[in-house]
Amino acid sequence: MKHVGKMKNNSARVAVAYRTLPGDPDHCLIIGTQGLGDSYHDTLMTVLESDSGQQANELAELLAARRFPDGNNMLGYLHANGHLIKVRTNMVNMTPDSQTMISLDDLNRVIAEQKGVSVEDLAITDGSMKSATKKKPSKVEDASQGLELTADELRARADVLYEQVLQLRKQADSLDSPKKKTKPKTVKVAVE
Repeated sequence: MKHVGKMKNNSARVAVAYRTLPGDPDHCLIIGTQGLGDSYHDTLMTVLESDSGQQANELAELLAARRFPDGNNMLGYLHANGHLIKVRTNMVNMTPDSQTMISLDDLNRVIAEQKGVSVEDLAITDGSMKSATKKKPSKVEDASQGLELTADELRARADVLYEQVLQLRKQADSLDSPKKKTKPKTVKVAVE
């Protein structure tokens, strides 16, 4: 099964959100599946095992477009709650089936060779050849995490923040309901 692996140091099962990181091909982002509540774990596994999950180049791309049953954007929730963990690619064994195990750094090299690119290009260009012309940046630097984020990831974060704003507004209103605005009264003046 694609996107599934185990940590080499402790055999903990993980889902690999990003196989490589922009500018850092020796690291990946994983999701430790044991740290999630049952509902979140089951939903993540359902998405991962789905046809679209198995066809996705990077699991995180699909998670950015999906929601958990409580309405939280999946990628946004995982990021905001510390479930996306940066680790070295050589610390993860990918387990596509019960008989096969390959180190993620080796898998990345094989994929890069098949696509005719370097491992560094996998994260940046999704494996396609670099364009000779400059395009608008498709990623934005997140200074707090030291990661580059795609438009979908930024939208996912915005969704999470928007949900938090709505919850905070609701809590504030329950403590002290907002004053109702009154419209200024209009007075008719007779013109002669």
